[in-house]
Amino acid sequence: MLLKFLGTGTSQGIPVIGSHHPVCLSTNQKDKRLRTSALITSDSGKKILIDCGPDFRQQMLTHHEEQIDAVLITHEHNDHIIGLDDLRPLIFKNKSSMPIYCNARVAAEVKNRFPYAFREHKYPGAPSFDLFEIDNQFKLFDEVEVQPIDIIHSEINILGFKLKNMAYITDASKIDEKEKEKLKHLDVFIINCLRKKEPHHSHFILPQVLDLVDELKPKKTYLIHISHQLGFHDEVENELPDNVHLAYDGLEIEF
Repeated sequence: MLLKFLGTGTSQGIPVIGSHHPVCLSTNQKDKRLRTSALITSDSGKKILIDCGPDFRQQMLTHHEEQIDAVLITHEHNDHIIGLDDLRPLIFKNKSSMPIYCNARVAAEVKNRFPYAFREHKYPGAPSFDLFEIDNQFKLFDEVEVQPIDIIHSEINILGFKLKNMAYITDASKIDEKEKEKLKHLDVFIINCLRKKEPHHSHFILPQVLDLVDELKPKKTYLIHISHQLGFHDEVENELPDNVHLAYDGLEIEF
C-alpha cells in the first residue's frame, strides 16, 4: 500500500497568518505545511482518507487526486473534520454516500456540524454521509484491515489507526501502556511532533517522541502535525536519528 501525506502542519498551518517567524517566511517548499491529513491507496486502488480538514480541497487539487472511497476520522477538532463538505463532488461522482469511520462521540459531532448531510429530504447539492461507529478492528472493501488505536489528546480520547504494520497517530499527548503494545516493532510509525521545547498540554514535543521511538522501536518514524516552532525542515532533518524523518506535504511512502 501507499501513503501520501496531504498535509503535515498543525492547526494553523505553516506559514501562520500574519507571522514573521523565519520558518513562516521560508522559501523551501518543505517548510510550507497544510493541515495534517493523509491518503492511503490500497493494493487494489481504493483510496482511504485520514482526516478531512480545511485544506482538503486544496490538497486534492494540488496532488491531482480525484477519488476517495472511505474516510477515517481521528477526532472532531476543526482541523480534522471541517473539510467534509468538500467531499461533495466525489460523492456526486460515485452516486453514493461517503462512508465515514469514527468513534461515537465524533459521529455525533459530525451530525451536529453537518446536519444537512443527514436529512431525509436534502436540498440539491447537499452531501450524503454514512457514519460507521468503530471501537474494534474492522475491514474496508474486504481487503484492508484497520485496527483503531486509543490515544489521549489532552482530556479526550481520540483514535489512531494501524494498517498492516504501519500506524498513523496525530494529536497525541499520551498513549496508554496497553495501546503501546499494538505499536511495538512497526515498519512505519507516523506520530505528531509539535515543537522542540516547551511541553504542550495536548501534543507530543520532540523529546517525548524520541523517547517513544526508543521504547517502541519502529523501523522508520515520520513526524507530522508540525508547527513552525519545530524549525526549518532541512535543519531538523539533519539533527534527527537516521530512522526518524520529518514528513512533508506530498511525501509518499510504501508500507
